Amino acid sequence: MRLSVALLATALVACGAPKPPLVISELEVTEPIPGRHMSAGFFILRNNTAEVINITGVFSPQFARVEIHETTVTDGVSRMRRLDALVVPAHGSVVLERGGKHLMLMQAHEGSDVVTLQFLSAGTPVLSVDYVFPKDN
Repeated sequence: MRLSVALLATALVACGAPKPPLVISELEVTEPIPGRHMSAGFFILRNNTAEVINITGVFSPQFARVEIHETTVTDGVSRMRRLDALVVPAHGSVVLERGGKHLMLMQAHEGSDVVTLQFLSAGTPVLSVDYVFPKDN
């Protein structure tokens, strides 16, 4: 899946298509935790514009709630807190990773091999992506 997204982006640039304002790469969504119906999302968001983009919410039809969180460690104690927004700097990027900023996807609805994530800025959709869980071999 990651390769097909990269190839599509490369093909669009080669054809002279303008860069999209916001691009996601290295997307990974964990399988929901059995019995808790929770997942986490990790990725890199790249802002191709000269303006800061504030992600103020994320929606997924496969989950009842999606929240932006950050894990911090103080005096050896790990704490997770909810963030009101995710700031993607102008011509910059933000990394969501284990042990740092990440998405918490809560109350999974059963039976989907695909997770759609719609990123919102002040209530307006700015990016929508699909993540397909890898098939077990």
